[in-house]
Amino acid sequence: MFKRLAGPTYPLFIFFIVNLVLLSLSRFALSVWQSERIGEFNNWIQLFLNGIRIDISALCWLFTPLIILSILFTGKNKLGQCVQNVIKTGLVIESTFLLFMEFATPAFINTYDLRPNRLFVEYLVNPKEIFTMLWNGHLAALISAPILTALCAFLCWKLANKVFKNIAYPKWHNNLITRPLVFLLLGTMTFLGARSSLEHRGINPAMVAFSPDPLVNSLVLSSGYSLLFAIQQMKDEGNAAEIYGKMSLEEVINILKAVRNRPTTDYISTGLPTLTQNQATYQGKLKNLVIILEESLGAQFIGTLGGKPLSPKIDELAKQGWLFENMYATGTRSVRGIEAVTAGFTPTPARSVVKLPGSQQDFFTVAELLSKQGYHTSFIYGGEKHFDNMASFFYGNGFQQIIDEKDYPNPHFTATWGVSDEDLFAKAHDTFMQLHQQGKPFFSLVFTSSNHDPFEFPAGKIELYEQPQETRNNAAKYADFATGYFFDLAKKAEYWNDTIFLIIADHDSRVGGASLVPVQHFHIPALILGKNIEPKRDPRLVSQIDMPTTLLSLIGVSGNYPMLGYDLTKPEDPNRALMQYDKTFGYMRKINNQLQTVILQQGKPAESYVYSEQSKTLTAVDGNDQMKKQALAYSLWGSYAYKLHLYQLGDNKKP
Repeated sequence: MFKRLAGPTYPLFIFFIVNLVLLSLSRFALSVWQSERIGEFNNWIQLFLNGIRIDISALCWLFTPLIILSILFTGKNKLGQCVQNVIKTGLVIESTFLLFMEFATPAFINTYDLRPNRLFVEYLVNPKEIFTMLWNGHLAALISAPILTALCAFLCWKLANKVFKNIAYPKWHNNLITRPLVFLLLGTMTFLGARSSLEHRGINPAMVAFSPDPLVNSLVLSSGYSLLFAIQQMKDEGNAAEIYGKMSLEEVINILKAVRNRPTTDYISTGLPTLTQNQATYQGKLKNLVIILEESLGAQFIGTLGGKPLSPKIDELAKQGWLFENMYATGTRSVRGIEAVTAGFTPTPARSVVKLPGSQQDFFTVAELLSKQGYHTSFIYGGEKHFDNMASFFYGNGFQQIIDEKDYPNPHFTATWGVSDEDLFAKAHDTFMQLHQQGKPFFSLVFTSSNHDPFEFPAGKIELYEQPQETRNNAAKYADFATGYFFDLAKKAEYWNDTIFLIIADHDSRVGGASLVPVQHFHIPALILGKNIEPKRDPRLVSQIDMPTTLLSLIGVSGNYPMLGYDLTKPEDPNRALMQYDKTFGYMRKINNQLQTVILQQGKPAESYVYSEQSKTLTAVDGNDQMKKQALAYSLWGSYAYKLHLYQLGDNKKP
């Protein structure tokens, strides 16, 4: 009866119900797996009710073109039969895509503690590295997901053949008056289902979020929806105001200037509102600068910062240098760390400027500034320079030389992400020896990679912390060993006396947890070393963006630049940390011995919390309006700076 009445729309109804059931079953399986994170029974009810609502919306959007075709263009003639085949193929492809994304979800959650999002797309740009990582670290997922997807595609095609067989064309379909009316009725129902709201804005992830745990909120979604929503947002990379709230550029600048508390005479009137003149603390012969960016080496792996006993080498070096006890990363990706330590750029909910098209030339970096001061500038990496668009960003913004995997003729050990950290540091040491002999100051960013999933490193180098060898903790211990190996070489070299070194993590490993912002996973090590660096432990609350300004001051380079970071050689206390966690922004300050934290979420008003370092939890408190404005200003500045070209100093700077 229903098949006869629905006519050519019958297959769409069947596939709609089947997909709705399968997505709900997948959500149930994932929820059982993560049941400890979901908690009380009421949370399960909200999760599934909101999940069904999201699934209906997603399926309505996906099926809309097919509904239009089925009502207006199908029929018994050749054109109608051709359109019917297009609809059948479309239903199979869309259903297979949704199921494939669900099959890929467990491995993604294991790594990123969220359903697939923009990272899923960004990694597709580097298939070699990702395939090798999956092969070595997630082999079960790599094999099972395609097999299950192929099986589901076959079953979907069988179902399509069945439901499309003997399609009836009822009276309403053959009547020029009733067909538009049916189209209007179904179109209205589909539109309402897709929007799932009569409010100004249609449904979005923020509307169905109910938990302080980002993973639980992502379980509400389907992975196909999560991915497509992320792709849709990537089309406008410069509009954080649409996510966190509006504030004029003038107000953003005024707030940030007030927070920095610098004399107005420091600001240079050039149309670049944060451009300041800066005098280096050290006055003397220019020193070399080496930044060692440690892959995924969060404070949780550093013994001297209260972490696991995995860092004997760095712990010993910490007694010889300037250790920052409360350094926080700006994000959870390597490119986020790169933009912070090389450009002092604040994080945004968009992709890092390392990857954005508008920052591939004339964008301010320390390398650009130092190259104009006569420095040789380089990036030394053990992997392939094209990964994460690094080569394009570096070459276009002041880095004169890039050394990558192809420049190691006989490496001792090669893994998924490139040569081992020991090979990397040996190459760096040789490079610095040569540059020193040339008598020219140099700046180099050295980026490690061994401490990365699937955690491959040469055997026999360390006493394993646990079995088997390829674990997160063992890889962190090897990263520490390799760092110690480099400094054993450097201290005996002639360039040691003329060089300032920074050891700093790009981000922590596997950032996640049952918190809107897992603050403890943004805590990272930062250690400055050099012949005349006074050993001390610095308790100030600081951010990665404070490192470039501090390092320039230590090597004796004065100059004009737009960075917002503090020069930590001076007594000012930044007393703030900026933390971008996917689309959530955290802003933390220490006030009255409490780590007060403002959190900005997509489409929601700012919320205030107090972070406990002991329990690693956030507790909601009454809001601090001044902090909320500061948080919004910091969160919007990067988007304004990128979109309006306020971070470009070159002759080609756009108006």
